[in-house]
Amino acid sequence: MRLPEPSVEPTPRRIRLRLGDAVIAESSRAQLLIQYGPKGLPTYYIPLDDVRPGVLVDESAGKEGQRTWSVMGGRSRVEAAAWTHANPTGALESLAGLVTFSWQQLEWYEEDERLIAHARDPHKRVDTVRSSRRVQVLVAGEAVAESIRPLLLFEEPLPPRYYLPFADVRTEFLEASEFVSVCPYKGRARYWSVRVGDVLVRDAVWSYPDPIPENPKIRDLACFFNERVDIVVDGVLIERPDTPWSG
Repeated sequence: MRLPEPSVEPTPRRIRLRLGDAVIAESSRAQLLIQYGPKGLPTYYIPLDDVRPGVLVDESAGKEGQRTWSVMGGRSRVEAAAWTHANPTGALESLAGLVTFSWQQLEWYEEDERLIAHARDPHKRVDTVRSSRRVQVLVAGEAVAESIRPLLLFEEPLPPRYYLPFADVRTEFLEASEFVSVCPYKGRARYWSVRVGDVLVRDAVWSYPDPIPENPKIRDLACFFNERVDIVVDGVLIERPDTPWSG
């Protein structure tokens, strides 16, 4: 899967950050860094002047001149939760002198709506389309799901995903997992592993019990990782894609 090159653009959205009950930053001058891959996911950078006084403490220097701070908000403190970009040059030069924050340790908001996981890419579409294709899911040669009423989800640059009603899944092969993932375009997903005889495919199936309002059609459907199981669509075996979830 080929990932796009990182880019930066201004956003008209007001960006706010909270730590506990304290608002630690608010900006109408944020820059959106759109990136995918091992260096991170989309995030906002804001001017240091838009961070509340006393929030950034214990500054330290990192590689290539990157600056890192711990963050104070009310009675809360999180270590190394704010930093500048390590190399704001070329297409990323507008990030010079700006700061971003941890998505795991702080709460981010666009206007008054909470964001989860990472910033949303305004150029990215997530389309869901009802279909009558015949979709079969095989593990170790065993059919663990078969449906002629899938919901197809298209989210470039990822491969198509096939969301199936649980009534079309042989749930006796599923084992509940403690793993949970969060997606800003879909919501919070729960997972199951698939066991067929001696074969165990961990965290191979997910479902969104309470998706975000923009994606209501995926609610309570089951989706299998194309990367980890065999999926046959209208009699044709789909090649397993190479993505960050292939392992």
